[in-house]
Amino acid sequence: MEAFTKLTGRVLVLSQDNIDTDQIVPARFLTRTDFDGLAEAAFHDWRFDGQGRPVEGCPLNTPRAAQSPVLVGGRNFGCGSSREHAPRALLAFGFRVVISSEIADIFRNNAANVGLLPIVVTPEEHWQLLELDGAELTVDLVNEAITLPGGEFIRFRVDDFARHCLLRGMDRLDFLLAEEAAISAYEARQ
Repeated sequence: MEAFTKLTGRVLVLSQDNIDTDQIVPARFLTRTDFDGLAEAAFHDWRFDGQGRPVEGCPLNTPRAAQSPVLVGGRNFGCGSSREHAPRALLAFGFRVVISSEIADIFRNNAANVGLLPIVVTPEEHWQLLELDGAELTVDLVNEAITLPGGEFIRFRVDDFARHCLLRGMDRLDFLLAEEAAISAYEARQ
Protein backbone atom coordinates (compact mmCIF):
# COMPACT_ATOMS: atom_id res chain seq x y z
CA MET A 1 0.00 0.00 0.00
CA GLU A 2 1.30 3.45 -0.91
CA ALA A 3 1.82 5.90 1.94
CA PHE A 4 -0.34 9.01 1.90
CA THR A 5 1.05 12.29 3.18
CA LYS A 6 0.08 15.08 0.80
CA LEU A 7 -1.60 15.18 -2.59
CA THR A 8 -2.38 17.99 -5.02
CA GLY A 9 -4.85 17.23 -7.76
CA ARG A 10 -8.13 17.96 -9.46
CA VAL A 11 -11.55 17.31 -7.98
CA LEU A 12 -14.26 15.21 -9.56
CA VAL A 13 -17.69 15.90 -8.06
CA LEU A 14 -20.45 13.26 -7.93
CA SER A 15 -23.05 15.22 -6.01
CA GLN A 16 -25.64 12.43 -5.69
CA ASP A 17 -26.54 11.58 -2.11
CA ASN A 18 -26.56 7.99 -0.85
CA ILE A 19 -23.99 6.59 -3.29
CA ASP A 20 -23.89 3.04 -2.02
CA THR A 21 -21.29 0.32 -2.40
CA ASP A 22 -23.42 -1.49 -5.01
CA GLN A 23 -23.28 1.61 -7.20
CA ILE A 24 -19.55 1.93 -6.61
CA VAL A 25 -18.95 -1.72 -7.58
CA PRO A 26 -21.95 -3.81 -8.67
CA ALA A 27 -22.36 -7.20 -6.98
CA ARG A 28 -21.59 -9.20 -10.13
CA PHE A 29 -17.95 -8.04 -9.87
CA LEU A 30 -17.57 -9.48 -6.37
CA THR A 31 -16.88 -13.00 -7.61
CA ARG A 32 -13.24 -12.13 -8.29
CA THR A 33 -10.78 -13.75 -5.93
CA ASP A 34 -8.33 -10.87 -6.29
CA PHE A 35 -8.75 -7.17 -6.84
CA ASP A 36 -7.20 -6.93 -10.31
CA GLY A 37 -9.33 -5.23 -12.93
CA LEU A 38 -11.52 -3.35 -10.48
CA ALA A 39 -11.01 -0.03 -12.30
CA GLU A 40 -13.44 -1.30 -14.93
CA ALA A 41 -15.95 -2.23 -12.21
CA ALA A 42 -15.90 1.21 -10.55
CA PHE A 43 -19.33 2.80 -11.11
CA HIS A 44 -19.77 0.36 -13.99
CA ASP A 45 -23.54 0.75 -14.26
CA TRP A 46 -23.23 4.53 -14.28
CA ARG A 47 -20.45 4.48 -16.89
CA PHE A 48 -21.81 1.87 -19.32
CA ASP A 49 -25.23 1.05 -20.76
CA GLY A 50 -26.71 -2.47 -21.04
CA GLN A 51 -24.71 -3.13 -24.21
CA GLY A 52 -21.41 -2.07 -22.62
CA ARG A 53 -21.22 1.28 -24.43
CA PRO A 54 -20.02 4.34 -22.49
CA VAL A 55 -22.90 6.48 -21.22
CA GLU A 56 -22.67 9.88 -22.85
CA GLY A 57 -22.45 12.73 -20.37
CA CYS A 58 -21.28 10.58 -17.46
CA PRO A 59 -18.56 12.60 -15.71
CA LEU A 60 -16.67 9.38 -14.93
CA ASN A 61 -16.18 8.79 -18.67
CA THR A 62 -14.34 12.06 -19.29
CA PRO A 63 -10.55 12.21 -19.65
CA ARG A 64 -10.52 14.53 -16.62
CA ALA A 65 -11.98 11.79 -14.41
CA ALA A 66 -8.89 9.66 -14.92
CA GLN A 67 -6.77 12.64 -13.84
CA SER A 68 -8.78 13.51 -10.72
CA PRO A 69 -7.45 11.84 -7.58
CA VAL A 70 -10.00 13.60 -5.34
CA LEU A 71 -13.65 12.52 -5.39
CA VAL A 72 -16.23 14.71 -3.68
CA GLY A 73 -19.36 12.66 -3.27
CA GLY A 74 -22.82 13.51 -2.04
CA ARG A 75 -24.00 13.02 1.52
CA ASN A 76 -23.99 9.47 2.96
CA PHE A 77 -21.25 8.20 0.66
CA GLY A 78 -20.40 4.48 0.77
CA CYS A 79 -23.57 3.35 2.48
CA GLY A 80 -24.86 -0.18 1.96
CA SER A 81 -22.84 -3.34 2.32
CA SER A 82 -19.40 -3.79 3.79
CA ARG A 83 -17.72 -4.89 0.56
CA GLU A 84 -14.02 -4.14 0.51
CA HIS A 85 -14.18 -4.16 -3.29
CA ALA A 86 -15.78 -0.68 -3.27
CA PRO A 87 -12.83 1.34 -1.95
CA ARG A 88 -10.43 -0.89 -3.90
CA ALA A 89 -12.35 -0.13 -7.11
CA LEU A 90 -12.11 3.61 -6.42
CA LEU A 91 -8.36 3.29 -5.88
CA ALA A 92 -7.98 1.25 -9.07
CA PHE A 93 -9.91 3.94 -10.95
CA GLY A 94 -7.40 6.53 -9.71
CA PHE A 95 -9.00 8.17 -6.68
CA ARG A 96 -6.86 8.57 -3.56
CA VAL A 97 -9.28 10.72 -1.53
CA VAL A 98 -13.04 10.64 -0.99
CA ILE A 99 -14.68 13.65 0.67
CA SER A 100 -18.27 14.03 1.86
CA SER A 101 -20.27 15.46 4.73
CA GLU A 102 -21.12 11.89 5.74
CA ILE A 103 -19.31 8.65 4.93
CA ALA A 104 -20.62 5.29 6.13
CA ASP A 105 -18.51 3.90 8.99
CA ILE A 106 -17.76 0.52 7.40
CA PHE A 107 -16.81 2.13 4.10
CA ARG A 108 -14.60 4.65 5.91
CA ASN A 109 -12.76 1.86 7.76
CA ASN A 110 -12.37 -0.27 4.63
CA ALA A 111 -11.16 2.74 2.66
CA ALA A 112 -8.47 3.68 5.17
CA ASN A 113 -7.34 0.06 5.39
CA VAL A 114 -6.65 -0.14 1.63
CA GLY A 115 -5.04 3.31 1.26
CA LEU A 116 -8.00 5.46 0.20
CA LEU A 117 -8.26 8.55 2.43
CA PRO A 118 -11.86 9.17 3.58
CA ILE A 119 -12.51 12.73 4.75
CA VAL A 120 -15.66 13.95 6.47
CA VAL A 121 -16.30 17.69 6.46
CA THR A 122 -19.12 19.86 7.79
CA PRO A 123 -22.22 20.32 5.61
CA GLU A 124 -21.20 23.94 4.93
CA GLU A 125 -17.71 22.92 3.83
CA HIS A 126 -19.22 20.11 1.78
CA TRP A 127 -21.42 22.58 -0.15
CA GLN A 128 -18.31 24.64 -0.85
CA LEU A 129 -16.42 21.58 -2.16
CA LEU A 130 -19.35 20.50 -4.34
CA GLU A 131 -18.81 23.73 -6.29
CA LEU A 132 -15.18 22.90 -7.09
CA ASP A 133 -15.61 20.33 -9.86
CA GLY A 134 -12.39 20.39 -11.89
CA ALA A 135 -10.55 22.68 -9.49
CA GLU A 136 -7.17 21.80 -8.06
CA LEU A 137 -6.72 21.50 -4.33
CA THR A 138 -4.21 20.05 -1.90
CA VAL A 139 -5.02 17.41 0.70
CA ASP A 140 -2.46 17.29 3.50
CA LEU A 141 -2.91 14.35 5.87
CA VAL A 142 0.06 15.35 8.04
CA ASN A 143 -1.63 18.65 8.96
CA GLU A 144 -5.18 17.38 8.36
CA ALA A 145 -6.02 20.26 6.04
CA ILE A 146 -7.43 20.80 2.56
CA THR A 147 -6.07 23.86 0.75
CA LEU A 148 -8.67 25.34 -1.60
CA PRO A 149 -7.85 27.16 -4.86
CA GLY A 150 -8.02 30.59 -3.16
CA GLY A 151 -5.63 29.53 -0.40
CA GLU A 152 -8.28 28.99 2.28
CA PHE A 153 -8.12 25.89 4.46
CA ILE A 154 -10.66 23.30 5.48
CA ARG A 155 -9.56 21.33 8.53
CA PHE A 156 -10.50 17.69 8.97
CA ARG A 157 -9.86 14.88 11.42
CA VAL A 158 -9.01 11.29 10.63
CA ASP A 159 -9.09 8.55 13.26
CA ASP A 160 -5.63 8.40 14.88
CA PHE A 161 -4.99 4.74 14.03
CA ALA A 162 -6.15 5.15 10.41
CA ARG A 163 -3.99 8.27 10.09
CA HIS A 164 -0.96 6.46 11.53
CA CYS A 165 -1.36 3.62 9.04
CA LEU A 166 -2.11 5.81 6.00
CA LEU A 167 0.92 8.01 6.64
CA ARG A 168 3.12 4.90 6.69
CA GLY A 169 1.41 2.95 3.89
CA MET A 170 0.36 0.18 6.26
CA ASP A 171 -2.81 -1.84 6.56
CA ARG A 172 -3.86 -3.45 9.86
CA LEU A 173 -1.88 -6.61 9.20
CA ASP A 174 1.25 -4.60 8.33
CA PHE A 175 0.81 -2.74 11.62
CA LEU A 176 0.58 -5.97 13.61
CA LEU A 177 3.58 -7.48 11.85
CA ALA A 178 5.62 -4.35 12.60
CA GLU A 179 4.76 -4.79 16.28
CA GLU A 180 5.73 -8.48 16.38
CA ALA A 181 8.69 -7.95 18.73
CA ALA A 182 6.56 -5.96 21.19
CA ILE A 183 3.79 -8.55 21.03
CA SER A 184 6.27 -11.39 21.65
CA ALA A 185 7.83 -9.51 24.58
CA TYR A 186 4.39 -8.94 26.09
CA GLU A 187 3.44 -12.58 25.70
CA ALA A 188 6.72 -13.68 27.28
CA ARG A 189 5.91 -11.60 30.38
CA GLN A 190 2.51 -13.28 30.83
